[in-house]
Amino acid sequence: MPRPRKCRRVSFMPGVNYYKPAGVPLRFLDEVCLSFDELESVRLKDLEDLDQEQSAERMNISRSTFQRVLESARTKIADALLNGKAIRIEGGDFEVLPQRYTCANGHQWEVPLEQAVKSPRQNCPICNIATPSPLPVIDMTCRRGRGGRCHRGGTNR
Repeated sequence: MPRPRKCRRVSFMPGVNYYKPAGVPLRFLDEVCLSFDELESVRLKDLEDLDQEQSAERMNISRSTFQRVLESARTKIADALLNGKAIRIEGGDFEVLPQRYTCANGHQWEVPLEQAVKSPRQNCPICNIATPSPLPVIDMTCRRGRGGRCHRGGTNR
């Protein structure tokens, strides 16, 4: 019997979860399912340009697991781009981190990810300054999002 899968930390939820080639009706397209943890691995490695060790640490997984997740994501994205398939982003084993902010006066606070997505500009709750700066993930102990448990589900084709 295999070990239970460990939840991966995700600190970004996309506003859009479906991409398709322009001009092709959805009913004629095959689709590729990209999990949220796969998307996070691509974001950390390719967009934020972190090395594998830093990325794996942020996601709370080993480097070899990060490499497998990243390879799977890149294969699915390449398949979708080269073969004209739609990309659906859903599922995976992940936990959502709250977003951390600081103001010009040095106050720090956390905002749940769902609230941060709805209203990205947050005023400082202490001094009411309206120009917060997001902080990188520093505290590696995290709270799990959405009901306090790992999100499982979706299919990975």
